[in-house]
Amino acid sequence: MKRFAAAVLFLCLPWGASAFAQEKQFDFLLGQWEVEVRPKVSGIAAAIHGAPKLSGAWKAWRVLDGLAIEDELRIVDASGNPISLTHGMRIYSKAERRWRTASLDAYRARFHESLGEAAGADIVLTSRGVDPEGRPETTRARYSDIGPNGFRMQQDRSFDEGKTWDEAVLTIVAKRTGAAPPR
Repeated sequence: MKRFAAAVLFLCLPWGASAFAQEKQFDFLLGQWEVEVRPKVSGIAAAIHGAPKLSGAWKAWRVLDGLAIEDELRIVDASGNPISLTHGMRIYSKAERRWRTASLDAYRARFHESLGEAAGADIVLTSRGVDPEGRPETTRARYSDIGPNGFRMQQDRSFDEGKTWDEAVLTIVAKRTGAAPPR
């Protein structure tokens, strides 16, 4: 009888209540974050002006009965001028055993899809697309140094399908400022 009751209870639970550890890997992102954004700079302009001072806010919350994470990343320059606004959705695919993400770059009206999985203590997402000049590119985002009060995200780029990488094209260092925002 206990087995039957346990089976009925399991079947009646919402999908999110029976989540595996993999489905919780992005839970560190839940909450509100202050971010420092460090783009890789090179060339004469960088030598003259240095690296731009970029900062912003990242917030994330659970949606779709707890099955997915929705997030928003806003980046501004040192004067507070908007640089980037990205809205994302993340969900773990049990069938594929990896993360599927979709994000919208609102200022450029561009969608990006990526696939990812844990790599040791990190989470790595990979995406294929086209850069602003129309060249095919592969991007890789690595979430690392994940802790209760902070994490780091490094974005790398490849123009040869991942044979070689331009690493740390963009680095974000996040510090927690609050719990998950209300929806």
